[in-house]
Amino acid sequence: MASPFTILCPIDFSDCALNALEYASKIGEKYQAKLIVFHVLNKEDYQKLAPLDLDGTYQEEFVKNKLASLQAAVIQESLPKGLHSCEVMLSEGSIVQKTIEFSQKINANLIVVGTEGMNDFKGQVFGSRSSRLVLQADRDVLVVPRKVFFKRPRKLVYASDYVEEDKIAIQKVVEFSSFFKSEIDIVHVSTRNRLIDKALHKSMLEELQPFVKYDLVNFVLKSFRDDIALGLENYLQLAKGDMLVTLSKKKEFFDQLFSKNLSRKMSYFITKPLWVIKSF
Repeated sequence: MASPFTILCPIDFSDCALNALEYASKIGEKYQAKLIVFHVLNKEDYQKLAPLDLDGTYQEEFVKNKLASLQAAVIQESLPKGLHSCEVMLSEGSIVQKTIEFSQKINANLIVVGTEGMNDFKGQVFGSRSSRLVLQADRDVLVVPRKVFFKRPRKLVYASDYVEEDKIAIQKVVEFSSFFKSEIDIVHVSTRNRLIDKALHKSMLEELQPFVKYDLVNFVLKSFRDDIALGLENYLQLAKGDMLVTLSKKKEFFDQLFSKNLSRKMSYFITKPLWVIKSF
């Protein structure tokens, strides 16, 4: 018997983490997934939740009660709609490191994380934890912005400058979209000569179409002279996309999008979830 699709949702009980949990639950319903809600004990975060317990005497008990309450709510809401199960796990140590290690231990298919934790992060819209998780994790990460509440995604925008792995990644996007009957814009992103772009786009289309067994797909060619991330944000707004999807396999393209200043560039997508495909 095949193992169920597994979703890991690290949580610190902040509003943005609860938004991420809602996304994880709703996606889990469609995949009939096992959802694991994961908390790493952190004294700084805990004191913001329980400022009167200065020495952290009741931290573990407090956290266990919070996790049990969330677990009960998810089970009541999502198990009747298809979610396979909901478990809670507790750990200690570095939040990002422990999340990555645990995702590998359980062979998670998807990590769903909020953009901002308990800390202010000095004005960064995307928290440093979620940024590091996207860069360091070896499996898919869905980043949910702080003020974005779940709604059925009507359109996903898959951005690529075309690599062989797109053929496999797009099948993941098609599977996800079919659950919600979402439209997909496959956007060929480039900064090169326009005539070359058109020829490559035509070649890409011919190669990808046999792998896309889905009717609600549009192939789009977009050229951005300067900041690709900002250009994609503008495209998302104009096309009314509900989620940006990208593949991290081709390092040069991913670096163009995010890595030079991940927290700043990811903040462009403050109003839309970002799904980074990292494994197949």
